[in-house]
Amino acid sequence: MSDITSKPPLLPDWVSDDIDPKVPSIARIYDYALGGSHNFSVDRELAEKSRARWPHSLHSAWTNRAFLRRAVTFCAEQGMTQFLDIGSGIPTAGNVHEILADLGVDARVVYTDIDPIAVVMSRRILADLPWATAIRGDARNLDGLVDDPDVRQMIDFSAPVAVLLVALLHYLPDSADPRRMIAQLRDRLAPGSMIAVSHMTTDEWPAPDLAEAIEMGKRTSTPIVMRPITEISAMLEGFELVAPGLVRVPQWRPEPGDDTTASYFDTVGAVGIKPA
Repeated sequence: MSDITSKPPLLPDWVSDDIDPKVPSIARIYDYALGGSHNFSVDRELAEKSRARWPHSLHSAWTNRAFLRRAVTFCAEQGMTQFLDIGSGIPTAGNVHEILADLGVDARVVYTDIDPIAVVMSRRILADLPWATAIRGDARNLDGLVDDPDVRQMIDFSAPVAVLLVALLHYLPDSADPRRMIAQLRDRLAPGSMIAVSHMTTDEWPAPDLAEAIEMGKRTSTPIVMRPITEISAMLEGFELVAPGLVRVPQWRPEPGDDTTASYFDTVGAVGIKPA
């Protein structure tokens, strides 16, 4: 994808020609929730409407980022030196390459996202880092991502890879068959590879609230698809889950001082290892 050279005066230079600023984007809503500036009024309006209805909703972006940090740290502690972050979003705060740099880990990182703004901003941030890159790719075509020449230049799939699917799968429709997708990905990974997943769940949502949340999500370019925990667990078949297994994300290996008792966390997460 070529860099952005000229834009109408009302649009910033990071907006590509295939962006419709009138349609909310999940990547830009997350950016707003995390305190970023790469979002439009339509994103902020929907985010604030969600917060007005469910005061905790924007906080979920931070709980997912905290889970990502702990999962990446755990993978690095297990010796992972290759990271593939699928559906990485706009690089606002707490990105994988920053986590690894803080840990002093010598690793390679590939970010992929379907949102062109996410890719443009990631490339700008990574311009001086030879060990990290970003490509535009569709998570529904995981084989295509694995076989992408730019990914292959950075990642050796004959060796273990840590694959990150954090806050991604609940934006894939049932027609994409995420369980099959993950199984195909698992078959392409070397033994010892790791996977980190977080997914919004329907469990414990009152039916009227669930219907309202799903309807609100239809206003975005990638509507939300929450699933029951049993269905999310089935997606991880073939991976050995590390303790504590599939749990609400604040309860996955929390750090001292983390709040694990709040009842409103509707996202579960896990880290698994592909056995030999």
